[in-house]
Amino acid sequence: MSHVESGRHKPAEDFARRSEETLNAGKAVWKRWLDYEAAKNRAAPAAAPPPPRRPEQPYATGSLIIVAHDGARLDFDGSQYRLTMRRLLRNTGSEPITRYLIRISVDRYPGEPERSNAHYREHPLTWDELALTATCRGEAMNWQTKHDRDAFKEVWLLFENEQGRFPLYPGEEVWIEYAYSVGEEKWGRWFQRAVRLPTEHLEVELVFPADLDPAVWGMETSMTSEAAPLRTAPIRRDEEGMRLFSWSTSTPALHARYRLEWRFRARPERDTTQGEFR
Repeated sequence: MSHVESGRHKPAEDFARRSEETLNAGKAVWKRWLDYEAAKNRAAPAAAPPPPRRPEQPYATGSLIIVAHDGARLDFDGSQYRLTMRRLLRNTGSEPITRYLIRISVDRYPGEPERSNAHYREHPLTWDELALTATCRGEAMNWQTKHDRDAFKEVWLLFENEQGRFPLYPGEEVWIEYAYSVGEEKWGRWFQRAVRLPTEHLEVELVFPADLDPAVWGMETSMTSEAAPLRTAPIRRDEEGMRLFSWSTSTPALHARYRLEWRFRARPERDTTQGEFR
């Protein structure tokens, strides 16, 4: 992204598609790329396309991660969201894995990129408010920032801390857990899971105060199909003043996306606030 922004590399179609998906930019990146291509063709219609670039390999050569279980629980207390992610990772490659990439992205006004960008310039996500924590085998995991933008963060969770290292060796599997918080004014009312690694089981649980009278629905999309309703409905139950909605799927397709949306019928005047987290 920084190479394209600085003009060192020309944006390719694959770059535009990946950026659009990762940033959930409401088609703004894609439309800008189409404008760029049209202008380029007018200026030099016979120019040869640039050679394809190798995609970034985030993990060591010879490593391959499979997510045996991916579980997300989103708790809302009426003003703040707390997301807890639990993943069972399996190393099916030939090299030890020493880090794991996670993403946090928000978009309060989907389809209105200029409005969202202005909002996050004025109210950016901060590390203090996120209060990110991560553990593995009962050990705290150190972490390093890869990208730090107003509405988008990428973080390497490291299989190490001040007391030692605990890499994930070939043939091993291990549970990791991480969690972070965001206020309602930045999160909003939808939560999306994107399948970026081969995944055997995916589940999501949403927990809201029952007195807000929440209603939940979901959509599924992929690189080859339009958005469609989830094939199974979220299951609802009430428990100690909270309303829980759970949904799961087995062997989700790579690059598939599952979005759960909600509204609080007891607070209809706030239904226009929206956002996204991964």
